[in-house]
Amino acid sequence: MLRKATIKDIKRIHSIINAAASNGEMLPRSLGELYDNMRDYFVYVDNGKVVGTGALHICWEDLAEIRSVCVVESSRKRGVGRKIVNACIEEAKAFQLKKVFLLTYQEGFFKKCGFSVVDKKDLPQKIWSDCIKCPKFPECDEIAMAMKISV
Repeated sequence: MLRKATIKDIKRIHSIINAAASNGEMLPRSLGELYDNMRDYFVYVDNGKVVGTGALHICWEDLAEIRSVCVVESSRKRGVGRKIVNACIEEAKAFQLKKVFLLTYQEGFFKKCGFSVVDKKDLPQKIWSDCIKCPKFPECDEIAMAMKISV
């Protein structure tokens, strides 16, 4: 079952994201950042346990980022990640946004979801709001991808 995250989900979201980050699959997130952005997050619940997460974070009047899409290893390859991404895209449409983007190490998965690789230079709002604070800046090794939304 896919739903919006609640305050009780944050520690589990933190655990899922940071386990994947420790494997080099994504960047980590702090508990503080997750609490600050809780309203952005979706969770996927299976048998009463959160097994996947992802977020839609609005960056500008017509632009949002899909962040922290992650599914626990035992629940992968079952469409959970795709459902989370689709929920983010549908929410972007509801907000009448024109474009969603993401930074990822999982290019193949996001291509299957309809995203295309773009140059990071095309995302100045992201670079100056978040990336500049990242320890990997300016030597980012994530792949920038985007999708135009038709509203």
